[in-house]
Amino acid sequence: MSRKSGPSFVLELPLVVSPHESRVLSARFEAGRQLYNAVLGEALRRLDLMKQSKAWQAARKMPQGAPKSPEQKARAAAFSLIAETIGFTDYDIQSYATRCKNACWIGDHLDAHTTQKIGTRAFLAAQRYQFRTGGRPRFKPKWKALESMEAKSNATAIRWRDDHVEWGKLSLKVRFDRKDKHGVQTFALQKPVRFCRIVRRTIRGKTLWFVQLVIAGFPKWKEKNPIRNGKSAIDIGPSTIAAVSETDAFLEKFCANVPDLQKAIRRIQRAMDRSRRGSNPENYNKDGSVKKPTSGKRLQWVFTHGYLRLRARLKELHRVLAAYRRTEHGKLANRVVAMGNTVMAEKLSYKAFQRMFGKSVRDRAPGEFMDHLRRKAESAGGEVIEFPTRTTKLSQSCHCEAVVKKPLSQRWHDCPCGVCAQRDLYSAYLALHVRSYKKDENQVWRLDTESARKGWCAAEPLLGKAMSDVVQTAKGGPLPASFGLNLKKARDRVVLS
Repeated sequence: MSRKSGPSFVLELPLVVSPHESRVLSARFEAGRQLYNAVLGEALRRLDLMKQSKAWQAARKMPQGAPKSPEQKARAAAFSLIAETIGFTDYDIQSYATRCKNACWIGDHLDAHTTQKIGTRAFLAAQRYQFRTGGRPRFKPKWKALESMEAKSNATAIRWRDDHVEWGKLSLKVRFDRKDKHGVQTFALQKPVRFCRIVRRTIRGKTLWFVQLVIAGFPKWKEKNPIRNGKSAIDIGPSTIAAVSETDAFLEKFCANVPDLQKAIRRIQRAMDRSRRGSNPENYNKDGSVKKPTSGKRLQWVFTHGYLRLRARLKELHRVLAAYRRTEHGKLANRVVAMGNTVMAEKLSYKAFQRMFGKSVRDRAPGEFMDHLRRKAESAGGEVIEFPTRTTKLSQSCHCEAVVKKPLSQRWHDCPCGVCAQRDLYSAYLALHVRSYKKDENQVWRLDTESARKGWCAAEPLLGKAMSDVVQTAKGGPLPASFGLNLKKARDRVVLS
């Protein structure tokens, strides 16, 4: 995690909480939920007022210009002035949150600094909607309460003291890992804590509490995970990943050990739908569609105890998926960084992945993996460099400078110049040879075909070995069709290589 004040990382520790302390924490989280909903509603109201103003319409008609140009700066200044006039700034929303807290019972449960962080949280959610980087934020119902609350610093409100967490009159003990095999906790606790975050999780029907210490610096790199200073490249898809460096290459299923819970999730969702329809027949039309609210009144829904149990089971399945996925992301990121801590990758739209491969993206989360990889690479002294696909066209290009469009079903790159390789592996190899150039004060990314030709003699056996490993893996079970192993011709190519 990188912030303006420098890099930081998170150490999560379980809390030892008594029943009384759990009730106090639950009351504070409920107060935080209601305050968040109130502040979010005010932030969205101010955003709507800002968009309806004549000054906003005039600012939209101003010329945009190039980035950092005088026209762009003037346009940004006009929008900033409108936001300050309406009161749609972080400071104004924090002030509104403080007034709300002091005017009701919430002030008996929350402190000023935690209140300000809730205000910032609501403001950022509305701002993402303003800049179209996220959808319109939703209010949090009672059954979907806040999952975390944090302070602004470690000096006040929620704070870490030696071996416990203090929050007002609460003093919460922490359960440490006595073995600490890799010395991660010992290393982290020797560094300054920036702020603390209390997290609530429901695991197997039980409510558990954790503290996340946001610590300055980089985390300890475990000795079992090697680091190689150099370049590596990846080609990531919804269900596969290929990685290539100067010394190694692999192609495998993306998050192969994540369990396939699609059928179980679908069964629970269908049972929930039947229960909801049986309990609320007046909310459905004759054709089975949900009725639209009339005269501004929302539909009233009744949920049975059986429905609530099904919803809890569904939430637990998604939690299990997330836990497996997080573990797989960490292992895969360590493997890629071991090939080279400077990782080259195409800049993809993972929202488009969601539209085309919804269930696969839900289970494997390639966008979340890229965030994990960025943190790992930065911690290892490298970085992840993403380049646009519009100018590079790696899946269509060959290092002989030929560019031919391929349908998605064509999984092998077979060029008349004699190059024959699996499509994802070859795209990852070409990514190693993408370079940036200056053109009219803009950065342009191009494939360096000369460099790719020189390195192909050494890379060809690496890619062949990677495909041979895939064939050996295929004997233990089915593999995605995107590997290209379902065709006899593809298998023959692997055997011949």
